Amino acid sequence: MFLHIGGDYVVSLKNIIAIMDLETTTISKDTKEFLKIAEEEGFVMSITDEIPKSFIITEVDKKSKIYLSPISSVTLQKRASFLEETSKNFIVNK
Repeated sequence: MFLHIGGDYVVSLKNIIAIMDLETTTISKDTKEFLKIAEEEGFVMSITDEIPKSFIITEVDKKSKIYLSPISSVTLQKRASFLEETSKNFIVNK
């Protein structure tokens, strides 16, 4: 299953490590430093020109990528939960 994270971007649910709220998590000095280093090393991708509300940490083939999304972390987590439940129901009913 794939999660639409904003703009023209979707990511596979199996590749998502975390969905984080940008405003509340960047209060921490450690999170700010993590995102700063990740951006300097080219791991951060802003997917639209809109102000980001969340960031999604993913890993594919042992390579990390962080997407800055204009969609709130709560909305993304609800979408992900819905997709997982739908997937489980589909497999059970199949």
